[in-house]
Amino acid sequence: MKDILDLDRYPLHREGSPEWTRLVEGSRTALREHGMFNLEGFLRPGIAEKAVAEIRPVMDTNSHVHKRMHNIYFKPSIPELAPDHPALRQVETISHTVCADQISGSTVLSIYEYEPLVRFLAATMDKPQLHVMQDPLARANVMGYRAGEALNWHFDRSEFTTTLLLQAPERGGDFEYRTDLRSDSDPNYDGVAKLLEGRDPEAKILHIKAGTLNVFRGKNTAHRVTTVDGHRERMIAVFSYYERPGVMFSEEERIGFYGRAA
Repeated sequence: MKDILDLDRYPLHREGSPEWTRLVEGSRTALREHGMFNLEGFLRPGIAEKAVAEIRPVMDTNSHVHKRMHNIYFKPSIPELAPDHPALRQVETISHTVCADQISGSTVLSIYEYEPLVRFLAATMDKPQLHVMQDPLARANVMGYRAGEALNWHFDRSEFTTTLLLQAPERGGDFEYRTDLRSDSDPNYDGVAKLLEGRDPEAKILHIKAGTLNVFRGKNTAHRVTTVDGHRERMIAVFSYYERPGVMFSEEERIGFYGRAA
């Protein structure tokens, strides 16, 4: 793994060392204060390109195209809101998904399954332990966004999201977010409407470089990927970890996300 990850800069394999502890503490602080942390240059030079070359044949010929209109909640309705409430404004998402079972033996999967990474992430999130997902499709996905495509405004279902940017587009494809737009006790529907109308001055844009690992607390922080422009698609790996072992998606969830059950 030392030839794939920059373990000199990010010593994940030296658990408990002063350098590892500083990295964990710095990541925890960033999560607490900003809702995310980024490890830029997590991949060694040339590795992101190698990973893209491994995935591109599947992405170009056999990825699942997911095009849908949705609201920020990915729900057909919210009981306490009228159907025409501005917080339920419809937006469009278009993406291309490659599942874990399509990239067996890939660089992306070797990183996803790297135990020191899993233990490091658990430490940054103050979790006793994290586990890779058992689901053969959902455990690690690679998402592609081409010219005119975007991942639109939404909240995440999971507490944390872990991604690794493999390829940045020529233009667009930036990560835009609004930290703590809602809370578990306050849905802040008026604030959500203000964001969707482009009137929230606290929304921020993050320009992420290829090879960057990003850990993001997206349950109450609204976020999107802006529309991609140019010939080079945005390609990003999404890693799913859980506090309990053996997690699987239901057949309905697999069909909804990937267009197939197996």
